[in-house]
Amino acid sequence: MDTISKTDLIRWEKGTCSPQQMALVREEPLSIRIQGKPYSVVMRTPGDEIAHVAGFCLAEGIIDSPSDYTSIGFCEGEQTNVVTITLTADRRAQIPQILDRRNFVSQTSCGLCGKEIVDDLYQLLRPMTAKTLINIDTAAAGLIDLSSHQPLRTRTRASHAAVLFNAAGDPLAAAEDVGRHNALDKAIGKLFVDHRLSEVGFAAVRRDLEMGASLPEIEKTVEALRRFDVQRIMLSHCTGLRVYAEMVKEFPGRVSWPGAGARVRFGGQ
Repeated sequence: MDTISKTDLIRWEKGTCSPQQMALVREEPLSIRIQGKPYSVVMRTPGDEIAHVAGFCLAEGIIDSPSDYTSIGFCEGEQTNVVTITLTADRRAQIPQILDRRNFVSQTSCGLCGKEIVDDLYQLLRPMTAKTLINIDTAAAGLIDLSSHQPLRTRTRASHAAVLFNAAGDPLAAAEDVGRHNALDKAIGKLFVDHRLSEVGFAAVRRDLEMGASLPEIEKTVEALRRFDVQRIMLSHCTGLRVYAEMVKEFPGRVSWPGAGARVRFGGQ
């Protein structure tokens, strides 16, 4: 499927009109099925569907390892918006509450809401056990290098990206999508289906962490970050001062706050 569509438009500049063609990122629904039954529908940019579904299922707790499923693929050829994953009998027996979806929570969505959901996440996820320390200058260099992995953004100025690096700063997988959480699922899924993903850390990124977030919302986020033992926290440039102040107080030495488009330097931490 094409990831870009083109549209004709009229550009007006300084009193003059001229015809132009603009490249737009496409967005289409992707139906995710488990055991052939509909489970979820996500809006995404076409491409990397198998990796996307693998990353989605991993983040939702549906699978933990490649041995948890027997197959994953398109339902009716590759030019389709439907992908199904078939779980092993043992895995289905382990996660009936997830497959039932009575209290379905999408952990790949943009936000987390409420203490109950944090508790649900903690039941499904576990803090990372690896003690590998990553130099923060290496992490910042990866952030700066992000744009080199965004050909869609170069053409359309309208896509998000996720890139996974190893501890040395070498890129392992990259993906783009109109949704940042989709891009992350795709990047994780690429490593997962290739059996190159040894351990996954869970990053809870709250939409509430914007200018004007209320204190209860901040407290929920602090609780989630503490319970999952997040070691490095980089706030968005649009995050408000109140959020920044609370995060610095709760996580001294772990928080940075770049300005819009700023090149980040951490002074050898």
